Amino acid sequence: MTTTETGGSGDVSRSLELLWGTGERPSRGPKPGLTLDRIVTAAVEVADAEGLAAVSMRRLSTELGVGTMSLYRYVPGKAELLDLMLDRVQGAPLDAASHAPEGDWPAAVEQLARAHLELFRSHAWLLNVNQTRTVLGPSSVRGLDVALTALQGMGLSDPELIAVIITVQSHVYGIARLEIQAAEAVKETGLTDDEFWGQQQPFLERAMLSGEYPMVAALSEDAFGAFDTFGFGLRRLIAGFEALVKERAEGGGG
Repeated sequence: MTTTETGGSGDVSRSLELLWGTGERPSRGPKPGLTLDRIVTAAVEVADAEGLAAVSMRRLSTELGVGTMSLYRYVPGKAELLDLMLDRVQGAPLDAASHAPEGDWPAAVEQLARAHLELFRSHAWLLNVNQTRTVLGPSSVRGLDVALTALQGMGLSDPELIAVIITVQSHVYGIARLEIQAAEAVKETGLTDDEFWGQQQPFLERAMLSGEYPMVAALSEDAFGAFDTFGFGLRRLIAGFEALVKERAEGGGG
């Protein structure tokens, strides 16, 4: 994993102007055909292919066939560009909640979770962004509005609805990090999972025979085998939400 970068770490006012289209248009003769949309698209493509660290104004100028200074007429720097990149990709998973049948909030939660997992798979660089202070643009806000609409049938308070979304996102984030880091470990070490664990097998077998780790030694052979951990956790979360919704419907507290 590369060093974490932070959303909202640049000129927030300028990022907001660019996101919401209230800033001044580039002056001093920008190159024909060059647009902010093209710059953001190119930045996302580079990040998807090579990681966020590969995104720089110099690299983007090469990708777009323009002088580096031309880019600065559209966006102040990488920090503000990152805010635009985040808004470009973040709205879709929230928007996916609208694909569930109307009133079927459990289906909406599942759609939301699965769309977020696909988001991380498509844009692994998101795992390296601190988004605790994300600059919200139209895509993100529209996606959130759609998600809240799909979940309103839960009958929960506003803070609880936001907590539902955050809880689901947190589950997805943990699974996605494990999945992507596992792939990176193979790439960086050159060892497959079987080769890596095979090296440890003689030591672990002796440890299990020692009697010092009875619970671990008693685990079945398939304990660490293929298992849908993502689906398992998601189903348990939805079951917990259903219990709360039922409790509220019956007049219980939270």
